[in-house]
Amino acid sequence: MKHRIVVLGAGYAGAYTAGNLARRLSPEHTGITVVNAVPEFVQRLRLHRFAAGGEIRAPKLTDVFAGTGIRLRVARVTALAPESRVVAVADADGGGLLEYDTLVYALGSHVADHGVPGVAEHAFDVAARPSALRLRERLDSLEARGEGGTVLVVGDGLTGIETAAEIAEARPGLSVTLVARGELGARLSAGGRAHLRRVCDRLGIAVLEHTCVEAVEAARVRCADGTALASDTTVWAAGFVVDPLAAAAGLEVTESGQMVVDRTMRSVSHPNVYAVGDSVRAIGDNGLPLPMSCSSAGYTGRQAIDAIVGRLTGRRIPLTKLAHTFNHISLGRRDGILQPVDEQARAKPAYMGGREAARIKAGIVRVSLWATVHPTYGLPRRRHRPTVAPEAVADPSWGASGEDAPVAA
Repeated sequence: MKHRIVVLGAGYAGAYTAGNLARRLSPEHTGITVVNAVPEFVQRLRLHRFAAGGEIRAPKLTDVFAGTGIRLRVARVTALAPESRVVAVADADGGGLLEYDTLVYALGSHVADHGVPGVAEHAFDVAARPSALRLRERLDSLEARGEGGTVLVVGDGLTGIETAAEIAEARPGLSVTLVARGELGARLSAGGRAHLRRVCDRLGIAVLEHTCVEAVEAARVRCADGTALASDTTVWAAGFVVDPLAAAAGLEVTESGQMVVDRTMRSVSHPNVYAVGDSVRAIGDNGLPLPMSCSSAGYTGRQAIDAIVGRLTGRRIPLTKLAHTFNHISLGRRDGILQPVDEQARAKPAYMGGREAARIKAGIVRVSLWATVHPTYGLPRRRHRPTVAPEAVADPSWGASGEDAPVAA
């Protein structure tokens, strides 16, 4: 009987993990199913560009997984039953149940409204392709009026900064304001913050610092200090939150809902479940949780791949690097910031800004896409046969970090 691996989610982490597992494990003895809500791979790193009017690729997942033996199930995950190793899904045909021996949880994250009234009803976001398309159509309609328009971007994290810069550069007829809860660019060095301010000035982005939005309405936002800001379009970029499915299923999670795992990305409460990408609380080599990012998706995905292959085949499980060394920010098409950080994730004094930083960021995004849609490239061609029974693989005493995985008799 084949060892059944089910991967939930085909974003950067899920698609990469599934494809590489297919490359390294024998298809005669391993069956891999990927469940994803949409049939395309979504370049989430570029959705702010798509929303501003640019074009980005959306590769079909059937093309991504062609020749790998992976079965794609386009469906929405509705529930998990980890004790019985079952996933419930819903699709156009009504859905059903998927059984697994090993589960990879890669459902990612979505926009966090933080309980602010009106966000769901009146705000736009760039957390998913449909919502980015909705924002794009709204911006098109504002420009079509020929009277300009006001766009408020709420959130001064990387997504908010990138979105404000992209809209301001691509649609100069619109008035863009970036609403920051604290100091703009607080995670950057002094030089990086100064560069960011210069770019905002050049692009005509108004910046409101130390401003907390308490409610979003159809044509304005209301702030904690009692002021109201007029807005034709409010873009909510105030952070991300993970799906509550893992918590609802009884898996051990943090207060934020991220799955608690060991050093090999295996759930501490259910050893036949792994988590990668935004869904996991992975502790980096510096002792701090990895941020939600594409690089973290790659690191956690590689570690989970090595751990699953090692435990299934009785091989040693290597520990992959779990590092956070840079913050990369695109500021439109021709500018950007690369900010190195130290062991405590604090900005180092030096930074890179301008066109070269923009080219490097664009290169990182291209490489991330290529590695995701070509997941089997460059790895050993030998496909290993699982030698360990599913019950043994789920034994929490096996495969402690860096130790030899047991070999089946």
